[in-house]
Amino acid sequence: MKKSRLIGGLLLLCFLPFLSYAQDDQEIAPVTRTFVLKNATIITQPGQMIENGQILIKNGLIEAVGKSVSVPSNAKVIDVDSMYIYPGFIEGLSRTGVPRPKDEERREIKDPGNPPNDAAGIQPERSVVDLLSADDSSIESMRKLGFTAAHVVPHGNMLPGQGAIILLGGSSPEEMVLASNTSLFSQLEGARRVYPATTMAVMSKWRELYQQAKQAQQHEKNYKNNPRGMTRPSYDGTLEAFYPVLDQELPVFFTAESVKDAYRVLALQEELGFPLVLAGLKQGFYMTDELKAKGFPLLLSLDIPESKEEKKKEEGEEEDKEKAKPDPEKEALKKRQKEAIAKHQSQAATLSEAGLTFGFSTLEVKSGDVKNNLMTMIEKGISEEKVLASLTTIPAKMLGMSDMLGTLEKGKIANLVITDKPYFSKESNVRYVFVDGAPFEYEAKKPKKKGDASAKVSAAGEWSYTINIPGQAMSGTFKIKQDGDGQISGTITSPDDGSEGELQEVVLSGNNLSFSFPYDAGGQAMKVSFDVIIDGDEVEGTVTAGSFGTFDVEGERIGVPD
Repeated sequence: MKKSRLIGGLLLLCFLPFLSYAQDDQEIAPVTRTFVLKNATIITQPGQMIENGQILIKNGLIEAVGKSVSVPSNAKVIDVDSMYIYPGFIEGLSRTGVPRPKDEERREIKDPGNPPNDAAGIQPERSVVDLLSADDSSIESMRKLGFTAAHVVPHGNMLPGQGAIILLGGSSPEEMVLASNTSLFSQLEGARRVYPATTMAVMSKWRELYQQAKQAQQHEKNYKNNPRGMTRPSYDGTLEAFYPVLDQELPVFFTAESVKDAYRVLALQEELGFPLVLAGLKQGFYMTDELKAKGFPLLLSLDIPESKEEKKKEEGEEEDKEKAKPDPEKEALKKRQKEAIAKHQSQAATLSEAGLTFGFSTLEVKSGDVKNNLMTMIEKGISEEKVLASLTTIPAKMLGMSDMLGTLEKGKIANLVITDKPYFSKESNVRYVFVDGAPFEYEAKKPKKKGDASAKVSAAGEWSYTINIPGQAMSGTFKIKQDGDGQISGTITSPDDGSEGELQEVVLSGNNLSFSFPYDAGGQAMKVSFDVIIDGDEVEGTVTAGSFGTFDVEGERIGVPD
């Protein structure tokens, strides 16, 4: 009971307030809609640069870009000396601004083999526009990374609904929407305990719906031409949602993470002939020839394995190599795992070398991992210029928005990101983001403390901590105990009612302290994890709370061991 109260209190304290903040307080007050940015290195598009350039923004549009621009008398001049300006990044497929629906009580389905469409995950007529929230925390999380526009889709199973292109700014959904009903979103994801529950059943249902839509559309056309003697067509929103797909006017953004699913989607498309964007790819490196031959637009998943954890494990295991004899089977497993991770991290480079272009899907990735994952891709062989294209010009073209987004040119929407160093350097910080001409300012992050596996530190004592959440800072305490045998344990105190709960997975490796505790989020197990670096009586690092994301945390020792 104590643990339940503790975790509930912590999450209410730390994360529900985070979800309630619409915009970060860093938005600059709109005293004018005219801005001049001067003395910057301007990357107008991948491969094209203006040094010591200027940009004039007026009424949400780029008015001029060049070495020198005329400065209107009502303009706010922002000196971004020695900074770098890029076109605002675009999420090729995401759910930014689309809150995850609350878990509902499972209703009884009388005929699981023929359930209502919504229970079966079949809602192609549903528009994501009706689900948007300008207050959703994901908007700020992605915007502060440099993303200014996104192609967003609903949550769901087989056919969640239709997508829209939004700007990551505005105080209401109406202000955010740039274009509605821009795609039909689909997944090979079955429903729970009703048909279609399996991948094969989903594909079968897809064929059935597609053919039914063809017949219904043809019936409507025939009736319109000459209704005499014909039965009046009945309205079916589910089938009508397929009509623009049948007419090759609306693309199907179909997710397929695994190579098996990708082949299944390609087979379904070849059979039915719908316009396709293959999205969320994680194993495209297995099928580069097929992808080249088909020529469909591609969106790679930005969710890639983190080798950081593997390195930590390896460092810990290396210390024990002298104590334990190597296990050939474990060593072989480690080698295979390492090779698999390397393939996933190199996917972008592999496909790029094969001559393929692509944008990125952010459906599964945590916002706190985006920058690191982009850096990892570059380290594995793809050029910075091509990654920038995958974030700007390629998704703009794929979404039919090249006249408005993707480059810094006169007449385009003033979406841009400004950094203090080249974006793809590890030390760079986003300092400004403009969305539809509205500026948002960000402070440069302090350099993070580095871990040292050989450091000798004590974690014992009581610690206070503060989690830095956009719009609010949330605080609490935890205690760490170390006995003479090197065993380490701890408790964390709920600021809500003062109750204590036991910490799990408490590990001190050099100056790196990590621990976790479980949380039952409405029947779904979730782990909250702290990962901090100890520097004397100070700690600094991150806290990760399942799908809520990863946030910076810092603190200090406020009590010594008893």
